[in-house]
Amino acid sequence: MTGLTRLTYRNERWRAVFTGALETASTTFLLLIAVQHFAAGPTAKALIAAGPSVGMLLAPLAVSVAAGRRWSPARTGMLLSAVGAGCCLTMAALPRLPVFVVGAVASLATATLGIPFLTQIYQDNYPDRERGRLFSRALMIRVAVAAAFSELAGRALSVRLEWFPALLVVYGAAFAGSAAFLGRTPARALAPSGGTHPFRALRYVREDRVFRLTLIAWMLMGFANLMMWPLRVEYLANPRYGLALSAALVALLTGVIPNVARLVLSPLWGWLFDHLNFFLLRVVLNLGFALGIVAFFASGSFAGLVVGAVVFGVANAGGDVAWTLWVTKFAPPERVADYMSVHTFFTGLRGVVAPLVAFHLVAGWSVAALGWLSATLILLSCLLLVGEIRAGNAPDPATVLVNEAAKKGAR
Repeated sequence: MTGLTRLTYRNERWRAVFTGALETASTTFLLLIAVQHFAAGPTAKALIAAGPSVGMLLAPLAVSVAAGRRWSPARTGMLLSAVGAGCCLTMAALPRLPVFVVGAVASLATATLGIPFLTQIYQDNYPDRERGRLFSRALMIRVAVAAAFSELAGRALSVRLEWFPALLVVYGAAFAGSAAFLGRTPARALAPSGGTHPFRALRYVREDRVFRLTLIAWMLMGFANLMMWPLRVEYLANPRYGLALSAALVALLTGVIPNVARLVLSPLWGWLFDHLNFFLLRVVLNLGFALGIVAFFASGSFAGLVVGAVVFGVANAGGDVAWTLWVTKFAPPERVADYMSVHTFFTGLRGVVAPLVAFHLVAGWSVAALGWLSATLILLSCLLLVGEIRAGNAPDPATVLVNEAAKKGAR
């Protein structure tokens, strides 16, 4: 490793300890608190589930502002994490449903707002053929912490759910820890992309055919997955569905088991990302998500819940790597943050709409029917990518950069 790579990798491994704890906020505990402590309605639950997506929707704006001010990705991510810490501490100090919903949405949004900046750091500081491997190594730490934290926090809340403000203080401290290590990460200032429109990066959807097609396929798969993601907690915790599991069992099935599977498989998916055709990798992952959804929601047995949790964890291990790094295979090196902001924007769009659709559809549909609908959408996304596998489309960023320069010269 170069000195730059080594320093980034060291900071990322330490930061993973804090982000592992934070991951459980969006996957399990904020929604669990809303369901079991506040008995929140469908709109409040959907807003909390959509919190990460709100940040993703604002990602192009955040990248535009940071680039215009010549901030580095590390500095921007550090500021966002500090805001997240403040939100969590406010929620702990004022444990009322309106404050909880607003604070949950805002804190989760700050976490996802930082994603394009992290991807730019990985592009700049990690070598092309090692990027997936290095990312997955730090991811293993994050996943291990998330699994352990899910178990401990689930047991604590099972004893006394009213202890949840202490959990929110821990989340605030985790945001602060993440901010500290981001501040130590080397990063150069973002390159201005020209123009004044805050969402100008969206033009790459029109200009780049492969990028556009991949986003469409991801929209189908992501909408299906994001419909079912928050329903996992709802399905397990709400007495309406006949399960009404304890906080410890909910944490086991939504946090511990999936994260153990992610931990075991993350190195493999990191290697596959570096060496396999991206579209083939994406199709395999999509099929895994479809299988996990059907097993979890349509089996009607505890064994099905466990199998669904395992398969979801396996697929999510690859999804972590592919979702975070895939634009580095397509975007010009200095435009990775822009491309990633577009990707997160559309992820946020479906992430805001999908939970609202899911929580209102489930009032009249069975969760099994919603599971089959989601699996069908995921299969359609796979069909869109089959042609790209056959064509072997996986453009090299340097080639894209040359082509973009040629286009500018022609103008």
